[in-house]
Amino acid sequence: MARKKTKVDTSSAVLFDVFYEDGQRTSNRKVPGTDLGGLDGDEPARTYIEEQDRKIAEMSGNPPRVIKKIVRSGK
Repeated sequence: MARKKTKVDTSSAVLFDVFYEDGQRTSNRKVPGTDLGGLDGDEPARTYIEEQDRKIAEMSGNPPRVIKKIVRSGK
C-alpha cells in the first residue's frame, strides 16, 4: 500500500532553488514558512532541505548530494 506524502501548507511555504556542488540545481523546493525567520533568517531552510535530501538518498541507496548554496526562488 502506498504511503501518503506529508503535505506542506502552501499558503505559508517558501520556495527555494538549491544549487549542489556537482553543478546540479533543483527549483521550487518547499520549506514551511514557520521554520524560517528570526535571527537565523533562511539558514533553517538548508537544514530542512538537507534532511529531505538525506531521506531521499537513503531510500535510493545513493549518497546525499552536497549543497553549495540555497536561494529563494524568484530572486
